[in-house]
Order: sequence, then C-alpha cells, then structure tokens
Amino acid sequence: MGYNPLTNDESNWVDDGEQKVIESSPSNPPNIQPLSLAKIKQSPTLAMVETAFLASTSSLIWLINYYFPLGPILKLFFPVPIALIYLRWGHRAAWMGALVSGLLLTVLMGPTRSIVFLMPYGLMGVQLGYCWRRGANWLFSMVTGALIGTFGFFFRFWLFSILLGEDLWQYVITQVTELAEWLFVKLGILSQPSFSLIQFLTIALILVNSLIYLLAVHLVALLVLDKLGNPIPRPPRWIKIILDYD
Repeated sequence: MGYNPLTNDESNWVDDGEQKVIESSPSNPPNIQPLSLAKIKQSPTLAMVETAFLASTSSLIWLINYYFPLGPILKLFFPVPIALIYLRWGHRAAWMGALVSGLLLTVLMGPTRSIVFLMPYGLMGVQLGYCWRRGANWLFSMVTGALIGTFGFFFRFWLFSILLGEDLWQYVITQVTELAEWLFVKLGILSQPSFSLIQFLTIALILVNSLIYLLAVHLVALLVLDKLGNPIPRPPRWIKIILDYD
C-alpha cells in the first residue's frame, strides 16, 4: 500500500467534495437554501469590509476638510462613520475602525494629524456609538461627548505647544481676557476680571462650544443614519417641535 500524501481531514474534504458533485448532478439537483438576511448581517467578511470602508471614509472626510476646508460642514461628520460601525458591528469593530483610520492618516498626513483625529474624534465616534446603541438619551451622550471634546481641545493645545515650542494657552487666555474686559465695560463693572475668572470663562466657553458641536452632530446623525437603517435614539420633545420631526 503506497503512501497517501493526504491527511485524514484532507481525504474527508475531498470525499465531501465528491459527494457534493454527485448530489448536484443533473439527475439529482441540489437543494439550495437561500441565505437569510440575518446570516448575511452576521458575516465576519461583511463586517470586515464595512469596517474598512467606513474607516477609510472617516479618514477621507478629515483629509478633504484639512486641504479643502468647507467650514463646519464636513467637521460634523468626523465621528459619524466610527459611530455607524459601532451601531452595525459592535465595540470591537468600532475600535478597529478608529485604529485603521488613524493608521491611514498616519500614512497620508503623518502621525501628528493622525493623533489629532483620534483625539477626540475617533474616541468620540466610539463613545457616540456606545450611547446610541444602548438607547441613551441625548443629554447623556452630548455631555459625555462634550467632555471628550473638551479634553481633546486641551490635548491638541498641549501637543502643538510642544511641537511649536510656544505656550499656546497664554494666547487663548489673552483673547478671553480681552473679551471679559469688553463685557465688564458693557455691563458697567469697573473692576478688572481676575485670572481665576478668566480661566473659568475659558473652560466654560470650550465646554459650551463642544456641547453645540455635539448637538449638531446628533442632528446630522438623526437625519443620515435613519436613512441608512441604523436609527439613533429619538431627540427630546423640544427638538422634535422645532424640526417638526416625528
């Protein structure tokens, strides 16, 4: 008896293949079961393809906005693709999507711009996806997202201050000081604003700006993701009244 180069498993695989050929002969047509939509959605290949596509979309939006800025329009979509990955495929795919976006931007624009995208927008996309998938109300997702955005603002200032060798925070403090002095004059307050008040106003303005940004992101996601079949939690009643949205 000669040596059979096939292992037992490989022999079984060949036998199974021959059996499939016999079963699908013209005299014995195969019984083909159509794939259900649930099985297609659970396909790991589809999850990988969609994650890669949405991650590259997020990177492309950042790239276009950097070289061809269109105001705040594209900025509203920065965290949306990563959040959509979370809604469709869960937390692992969302983290992988954020990582792939960062790696792609590292190749295209360098590590600095990649880090600036990941902090806060990559992290914000995962956070929004987590909140939306679990049905969190808008107030919670907006406040947590605003905290991430505020932290990202200070992170960017710290990073650019190191790279430029200048304290950019002092520039912000100077601008807010001039704004506070103008407000004091308009309000008829004769005293000078203290340094603690200036810092408090600066942080408050950054937080309010982040809240406004998150509100705009929620509105964009409400309109876009509903069309894509991955709706987010419904907005508060006052927003429904303003937008006339059911």
